[in-house]
Amino acid sequence: MPCEVKPRFLVLYGSQKGQAQSIAEGIADEAEERGLVADIYCLSEGGKFNLEKESAPVVFVVSTTGDGDPPDTALKFVKNIKKKTLPSDHYSHLCYALIALGDTNYENFCNCGKTIDGRLQELGAKHFYATGHADDVTDVKLHLMKAASETGSSVLETQSGAPSAVVEASLTCSLPPLSESVLNVPALPPAYLDVTLQEATIEEETSAPVSKETLHEVPISRAVQLTRDDSAKTALLIELDISPGDSLDVLCPNRASEVGELLQRLCLQDQRSHRVQLSLRKDTKKKAAHLPSYIPENSTLTYMLTWSLELRTVPKKAFLRSLVECTEDSGERRRLQELCSKQGSADYNLYVRDPSLGVLDLLRAFPACQPPLSLLIEHLPKLQPRPYSAASSSFRHPGQLHFVFNVIEFPACTWRPTGRQGLCTGWLSDLVNPILLNPRKAQPSTTPTLPKVFVSLRENCSFRLPSDLSKPLIMIGPGTGVAPFIGFLQQREKEREENPEAEFGETWLFFGCRHRDRDFLFREELQGFVGKGTLNHLKVCFSRDTQMGTETKTGPRYVQHNLLLHAKDLTNLLLKENGYLYVCGDAKNMAKDVNETLIEMISAELQLDKLDAMKRLAGLREEKHYLQDIWC
Repeated sequence: MPCEVKPRFLVLYGSQKGQAQSIAEGIADEAEERGLVADIYCLSEGGKFNLEKESAPVVFVVSTTGDGDPPDTALKFVKNIKKKTLPSDHYSHLCYALIALGDTNYENFCNCGKTIDGRLQELGAKHFYATGHADDVTDVKLHLMKAASETGSSVLETQSGAPSAVVEASLTCSLPPLSESVLNVPALPPAYLDVTLQEATIEEETSAPVSKETLHEVPISRAVQLTRDDSAKTALLIELDISPGDSLDVLCPNRASEVGELLQRLCLQDQRSHRVQLSLRKDTKKKAAHLPSYIPENSTLTYMLTWSLELRTVPKKAFLRSLVECTEDSGERRRLQELCSKQGSADYNLYVRDPSLGVLDLLRAFPACQPPLSLLIEHLPKLQPRPYSAASSSFRHPGQLHFVFNVIEFPACTWRPTGRQGLCTGWLSDLVNPILLNPRKAQPSTTPTLPKVFVSLRENCSFRLPSDLSKPLIMIGPGTGVAPFIGFLQQREKEREENPEAEFGETWLFFGCRHRDRDFLFREELQGFVGKGTLNHLKVCFSRDTQMGTETKTGPRYVQHNLLLHAKDLTNLLLKENGYLYVCGDAKNMAKDVNETLIEMISAELQLDKLDAMKRLAGLREEKHYLQDIWC
């Protein structure tokens, strides 16, 4: 009799301290007990396996080291799969499961596993078992061996007669129980607009907005890259020739390529220069229906899609509900109903909101859906100007206003085949590229024409220096959050020159970035403020010049860790000397963590319970001594 051939699968691990290797070996042992054969290799042993030709199921077990970095044994593998030259179907044959190890004490929990998982998905690989994320410090062995057992069962089922096609949930496909649920679908939003397109006799200019708002077209006199090319983020400084304010709004257009794709998708490319005529439907049931005031009368279709509507807004459930009526494909109808239903809220968040899909991404995913133009106008909001804080003071730069930003990068996903940049930051980056100064690159020999932007100025009535020069200042601004404090310190430097006999309060600045040598923004200028006595205390931290925990090779990891080191001095300045605290930057993580740290500091220094400490901090807010300029 011929020997029985046992089902085979492949186990690959990336381990820094041996934990992932131990788990991978446990999976292999479990598999043997279940009648499978597991080939097990470290990810660094690339010559012993070939994922490009692998037909058996693959189980990855990977840890995360540092603050979200791959273990040394997985670095080369991660680098290889992240190559942009790989086609989107590179691993379409691959069937896999992944167990990611991490530590919830770190911000980037299981980041290496998430990176590998996301990239494999982008390259067409399919799950045969849901990805698991486990904490290194909380019952990891128990959790993972249970997952290993279930994964082993899934591999056995995959190899012993189960259908070879792997079905997994996605934007366009649901799984039980949602796919079998009776849905609570919201009511259909009433249509209220009639739209007609009239051929125009003169083609309208689309390079400039027509706005009733206070807009200034101003030249960009200078643009500088503040970060090194190998920095994780690209930060740019832009200088405008305009009388300064505390902040400004920049009006940017939608990308021409996205406008063109949408016109083609709506079968309106031949009418791009037609004028849009809007009127209210006489039979509409929408209460208080009105024409959108932000769409100028007689604007062309291209102009409206370029300057009036926010094409990248995340579609709301009401829009998805309306799209249900725009497709005759039963599968698309059901999935759109699920995504807008009460039962499908988790899928909506996971596949629409979290990846920041826009209307174009949605229409790519549902090709049979043919919405009318009126539906888009009814549901897409106004294209909003983007706000930026001034990074300069008129005392130092009269007639100019500077601002700083990171060029935002959105990764590719299934329905967004290539990554993209933020709408405004990407547009500004392209706009200033001909004049961009990069200290590490040769500059053009000729002087290019200065680009122009449309901006409106805003005064920030509260986020500014106090009139009382004797009050202490505590400024917290990691990354580009340092921008307004450059203006603050320029102003304070001028005030010191003009009032040599005045008593000035202490000034503290807490700044943080990833690497001292790559993205320490305004390094020389900040050190100059310290040298002149304008800034008394500059506390910096570098989160990726790291070893482990809350400490790095050069000191604390994040600004909140630096705050704790100076808790006594800071609480004294705030609560006894009536100082001012300013926070600028990311609202979701940094500002939240800083707020929790302030509560911890006040609680410890004043011997208060957490609730009373929260009340003291709330009092500082009410008195305008705790001020924030934060963004999501």
